Amino acid sequence: QVQLVESGGGLVQAGGSLRLSCTVSGSTFSANAMGWYRQAPGKQRELVAAIHSDGSLNYVDSVKGRFTISRDNAKNTVYLQMNSLKPEDTAVYYCNADVPTYLSGTFYREYDYWGQGTQVTVSS
Repeated sequence: QVQLVESGGGLVQAGGSLRLSCTVSGSTFSANAMGWYRQAPGKQRELVAAIHSDGSLNYVDSVKGRFTISRDNAKNTVYLQMNSLKPEDTAVYYCNADVPTYLSGTFYREYDYWGQGTQVTVSS
């Protein structure tokens, strides 16, 4: 069974840094697109950053220049380095991964998985 296990959230003062990690377990295949979403109280979940299998990156405008997404394909792990954190970054952060499956060596379909969420709180 495929699971996404997150770690690295916590409480930090404004201007501080945190690093989130998310590892895909239960799959022998590397995930395709991997990303981080966040959801603040009373707000919709939004994409924060994504990294695709070809290495291309996407960031929401509000984190550009402060957050960096990266991945280690050998470990099937995605990271989110968050610097210069602001109180408005406070949210539950969710890892997302698109994991391919194969039948008899042929691509079958991709499944979308979510982590359990990790709280990031930035105090002013």
